[in-house]
Amino acid sequence: MSNTAVLRSEWIKMRSLRSVAGSLIAVLIVTLAVTLLAFSTVGQSEAAQAGADPVFNAFYALNFGQIAAISFGATALSAEYLNGALRISLAAVPRRSLFYAVKITVVGAPALAVGLVSSFSTFFLGQMFMGKYAIDLGEPGALRAAFGGGVYLMLMALLAAGLTVVLRSAVAVLSLLIPFVLIVSFVVGDASSGVAQFLPDRAGQLVLHQNPEGSLGPWGGLAVAAVWAVAALLAGWWAVRRRDA
Repeated sequence: MSNTAVLRSEWIKMRSLRSVAGSLIAVLIVTLAVTLLAFSTVGQSEAAQAGADPVFNAFYALNFGQIAAISFGATALSAEYLNGALRISLAAVPRRSLFYAVKITVVGAPALAVGLVSSFSTFFLGQMFMGKYAIDLGEPGALRAAFGGGVYLMLMALLAAGLTVVLRSAVAVLSLLIPFVLIVSFVVGDASSGVAQFLPDRAGQLVLHQNPEGSLGPWGGLAVAAVWAVAALLAGWWAVRRRDA
């Protein structure tokens, strides 16, 4: 089977799974819903507070969108571990590295596309409710944050995808990553800001700040998040090559 045929078949497979397609669409829906709710109610009052970061606040909803991105990455790969699906897939595509590369491609490409749409959409939607506090993409750091936010969502999806291959369970990955992102990262951040900036979510979200604190900088933080994602993907590649289906 040619590389193009494998890519096409995996894309069709992913689209046909409702849970996978639904979690991808949820990235956009959740992000916009949270933006609409938050900015239409407390958006201007939050912006009026002393020391508020108008750029970071504009992408507040990505904190929730990343949960959907993690769910997408996990469910897209976990389907291979249900009812012996992986054995069938590897029988059709014996070249395991090719199979894995295509699986990651059909996760990463749509995650990036939906992530960028979500990031830019949440920015423009939120500013509609900001009145005199509204900013545009010409605001220092805004365009970088809008683009970086989409890349960040993709990286979180890929991190989850790689870990799912290692653990062979979406439930295990979601039980690990979601509490980590929502709770553990903030606890570590409060205890030691120096260590926290190297955690995947904290590092990746530096790109959303107008003037990020710490030594990494916006693109350096996104690079650290990318290292986490690549490490998870390499671990997944090892698992696919070495483990029995």
